[in-house]
Amino acid sequence: MPEFSDLFIVLPAFLAGVLVLLTHVPLGEQVLARGIVFIDLAIAQIAGLGVIAAGLMGYEAYGWQVQVAAALAAILGAFLLTWTEKWWPDIQEAQIGVIFVLAATGGLLLLAHNPHGGEHLKDLLSGQILWVNYQQLVMPLIFTGFITLAISLFKQRISGLSFYLLFALSVTISVQLVGVYLVFASLIIPSLSVRKFPKKKQLLAYVVGIIGYFLGLAFSLIYDLPAGAVIVWCLLLIGVLAYFLSPRLAITD
Repeated sequence: MPEFSDLFIVLPAFLAGVLVLLTHVPLGEQVLARGIVFIDLAIAQIAGLGVIAAGLMGYEAYGWQVQVAAALAAILGAFLLTWTEKWWPDIQEAQIGVIFVLAATGGLLLLAHNPHGGEHLKDLLSGQILWVNYQQLVMPLIFTGFITLAISLFKQRISGLSFYLLFALSVTISVQLVGVYLVFASLIIPSLSVRKFPKKKQLLAYVVGIIGYFLGLAFSLIYDLPAGAVIVWCLLLIGVLAYFLSPRLAITD
């Protein structure tokens, strides 16, 4: 069993999760409304491709060069998705799937001759959230603040390229903190689970996400399991519980 002091050790990891949720919950609502559920996987993989490329060039894992490479890759992905949506809007979800597969296999090819390639891919997909420290949260906090403010102020006017760019920047930040799996889970599960609530859906989605991260980190400590995977399952379980509670709340509201 973990000591009480262990909770303070994982506090940076929990704060990283909260930062991810701040942007991913409102963006998740838009993703569901647009019917492009797999966009985050595609953008996350493209950002990851930038991370892999920068790593192969010898840059430090959390150096600013890697951040820039990931951001540039994600922004290029945003422009590409804007272009495909303009010309073939009826098959945008299929195009997102193709781009995801290309980015994922591109990462495999780049790491094919790297002796630590498997480890790099695992870190990119499942993340290393338990090893996040306070210093690594400074820049994500600043950018998350700007992105959250932009979403709040211009929510009704976010469309097309502006949506994809905000999405790309959000995913760039989050994929390096928590990994591809948690990026997808944080974006989709909270918003999906509260879609039948009569009101305050966004607030309830934040609650689902925060509880999921808290329980996931706690269980990963108790049972010595991979934190990212446990958090995904906890998000799902809390989300399912919230989903089945929503009809009752709708009746009593």
